[in-house]
Amino acid sequence: MAHISYRVSGNHAGEPLSRRFPDTKEGRNAAQKFAKQLVGAKTAYDVRVRVGDREVSKTFVRRRDAHAYATTIEVDKLRGVVIDPRADRLTVEELGQRWLDSNPAKRPDTRATDEYHLRAHVNPVLGKRQIASVTPSHVQGLANDLSARLAPKTVRRALGVARAMFSHAVTDDLLGRSPCRGIKLPRVDPTRRRVPSSDELARLIGAIPECYQAMVYCAVVLGLRYSEVAGLRVREVDTLRGMLGVAETVTRDAQGRPVFGPPKSEASRRTLAIPPPLTELLAKHLALRGLSGADADALVFTAPAGGPIRYANWRNRVWLPACRAVGLDGLGFHDLRRANATALVRLGVDVKTAQQRLGHSDVRMTIGLYAQAEKPADRAAATRLGELFMANPRDGRGMSSADAAEAAEAQAPDLGL
Repeated sequence: MAHISYRVSGNHAGEPLSRRFPDTKEGRNAAQKFAKQLVGAKTAYDVRVRVGDREVSKTFVRRRDAHAYATTIEVDKLRGVVIDPRADRLTVEELGQRWLDSNPAKRPDTRATDEYHLRAHVNPVLGKRQIASVTPSHVQGLANDLSARLAPKTVRRALGVARAMFSHAVTDDLLGRSPCRGIKLPRVDPTRRRVPSSDELARLIGAIPECYQAMVYCAVVLGLRYSEVAGLRVREVDTLRGMLGVAETVTRDAQGRPVFGPPKSEASRRTLAIPPPLTELLAKHLALRGLSGADADALVFTAPAGGPIRYANWRNRVWLPACRAVGLDGLGFHDLRRANATALVRLGVDVKTAQQRLGHSDVRMTIGLYAQAEKPADRAAATRLGELFMANPRDGRGMSSADAAEAAEAQAPDLGL
């Protein structure tokens, strides 16, 4: 229950003095007597309310305002919504920092990206505003401002950070509801990434130093992410049984330095069967590096001077020069993973197995994002339709007049399609 107290403060004998009294007739009479003893006496009403496991207060000059606020608090409690009064003083910039600090398990590269969007896109527009004053119109204004100068995908990522931040404020009882509602964002047209052919991959691998060729094969044959390849340790490679485990990754912090951590999700922590050619290649790679089962903690792939590979350095010094050399400009390392997913579709591998091998937590990701393959069934249907409607009737494959008449009699009811 909200508690209201009558506070009198001033100076007595040269020293500041303050005292609270109950908000009752007797309490106010006692407060008036106390005020007569003070120099420069001032009065105020404090409303104290419990939010979660802490007690907070808000101060009012007028009694009617204090009671109106206390009544609102009680109504909100009945509705299951209690807002921390101190939220009035919290700015968007301060909320952003609290949101970042609330999840210590967040991957370093993800935190670095979130910090960037807050610093570069959200705070310059909303950072100094108190969170309680931010309305959907303000957030829409932010979206419009960013849309005028940034790519749609970047705008959506920045607004996604803002939405997550304000959702945290709602969860933490700092806001009753998020201002990120009903926001209109620019449409993102899907980008069709390049899927390299087998011949192109062979040329690309030939242009890459031998010590890194197995990295490319791990990505395209096993569908590993770059972070998973870079974090692969000897203990996870079983060349005898032909198995490989994904248990650790290497990502980047805000300064681009390598950081070891767990896989992207629980589904990404997986064990995969390795085909014999890749098993032999990995065994050869480990032998050339002088590694064996006794070196269980050693990284399978390292930088020239040892230690984990820095992605930016490897990309600029190894990957991009090799791509340019064989005419595959614009190809990304992640496109190798897409090629793997596309191949799984073309080979008719069931979706559940493809999801497990790719380490997707959501099967829709497996189906929609990576599989850019021309499915055999779709190609077969197109071929048969072409033969039916476009072939010369004289060769016996086209639709004859008799066939058309028979089809007209057997057609389904008109559904307006």
